[in-house]
Amino acid sequence: MPTVVYQLPDGSASSVDVPAGQTVMDGSVRNNLPGIVAECGGSCSCATCHVYVEDDAAEAFGEPSMEEQDLLEYLEGARPCSRLACQLVLNATIETVTVTVAQSNGV
Repeated sequence: MPTVVYQLPDGSASSVDVPAGQTVMDGSVRNNLPGIVAECGGSCSCATCHVYVEDDAAEAFGEPSMEEQDLLEYLEGARPCSRLACQLVLNATIETVTVTVAQSNGV
């Protein structure tokens, strides 16, 4: 089962096992972690699950869709490594992935 390490806005980190087929957002919401609001419930329409995915972790996920890119384009605090956690589906080949939860998620 993949492990997601969430670097949280308060500087702490939390590791969560998230079943393959679920998203990085699911793991955060189901474990009541702070920072990922997920107002739209994962339908890629609110950007309140903004995370930064860098280096090797980015390779674990496909390229962002046009819909995701459109949301990220106007998001405060967006960086080239910005992604929406609701669009990051974990698969069985992922052992551990680290994401940094953006402070701009409405928290």
